[in-house]
Amino acid sequence: MPYYHLYDLEPNATPAAPGRPDGVFPLAPRTHTAVAQSIAAACDLFERTARRFEKPRFGIDSTLRSGSRVPIVEFAPWNRAFASLTHFAGPAPGRALPRLLLVAPPSGHYATLLRDTVEALLPCHDVYITCWEDARNVPAVAGSYDLDDCIDDVIAMIDAVGPAANVVAVGQGCPAALAAVALIEARGGPAPTTLTLIGGPVDTGNGASRVARLAAAKGIDWFDRNVIMKVPFCYPGAFRDVYPGFLQLTGFMSFGLERQLDAHKAMFIELVKGDADSAEGHRRFYDEFLSVMDITAELFLQTVETVYIDRALPRRGLSHRGELVDPGRIRACALMTVEGALDAVAGGGQTHAAQALCRAVADDRRARYTQADVGHFGLFNGWRWRTDICPRLADFIASRRGDH
Repeated sequence: MPYYHLYDLEPNATPAAPGRPDGVFPLAPRTHTAVAQSIAAACDLFERTARRFEKPRFGIDSTLRSGSRVPIVEFAPWNRAFASLTHFAGPAPGRALPRLLLVAPPSGHYATLLRDTVEALLPCHDVYITCWEDARNVPAVAGSYDLDDCIDDVIAMIDAVGPAANVVAVGQGCPAALAAVALIEARGGPAPTTLTLIGGPVDTGNGASRVARLAAAKGIDWFDRNVIMKVPFCYPGAFRDVYPGFLQLTGFMSFGLERQLDAHKAMFIELVKGDADSAEGHRRFYDEFLSVMDITAELFLQTVETVYIDRALPRRGLSHRGELVDPGRIRACALMTVEGALDAVAGGGQTHAAQALCRAVADDRRARYTQADVGHFGLFNGWRWRTDICPRLADFIASRRGDH
């Protein structure tokens, strides 16, 4: 199927731009009326939806440790064609901080969607994050990239972070992280100290979300026919089969349309009031949310089939290059699972299902937490993440520091 990237065209962004708040002439009296401010705010939201967002930067240059502001430098200690590892390095502390690998979801959003996650973890952890590459920018000569390759990269990045790593996976990163740790332990390798899964589809048969229901109802052939397109010739990855980012974004918006509209309405009200500070965090998150990338067709289709349709992990049918992936082999690595009570992407019980699958983990090395009043993105972004979830995660990691 041909691939026409909607954000390349930006058909509606230009006409809306003059109506944006920064395009209104401030000395004209009528621009300060309620009607004019409403029009300007509506144009701002409309333009943001139509705009093509470039790959964002983390832009984290400092953090607070032991009461002092310390500099942070980003660099990539590990690179492959479809993935890289970003380290947020700070000055050597008196006592080594726990090393933490944050496995971002390889699902169409850039790893910078987890900026708030990283910022909250940095004061007490030496943080690394997986950065998945936009498939439209990876030349076809690099070959294919499927779920097996993704799991291989997670294993390699755990090894690159080093002994006693703490793995924290978010959303779509959870199945790959769980599989990677299970394979490491089955092979007798040095296991991570802890594995934390946040809002991930481990068993999509539990609390079935619209995402899971759609996958089960349509079947893999429907996805192959209707959402797989080719990268156009103007990109380095020309003619590669991909699941385009703009389709992934459209799907997310439709799955949670009512909540998305409520969120946009709240942001709209703040813009109308002219209270830019209270709307800025919301605006920034939506800019990140609207920054999307393409996923290789093979990774997308294999994930849909194995995770959502076949439910291969809970049914003990997931294999990696012919080797059975059995979470029951996890023994040395402690386990924590986190869910949101209002999560419409990974329904209730989907992530906590890992507790039963990792049957060899001792009871005193487990933790599970369900956060009230948050949906999917509130699990790793916003004040509930910073004040309720992150401290619990930090305590769990700190409690296991003597395990290795």
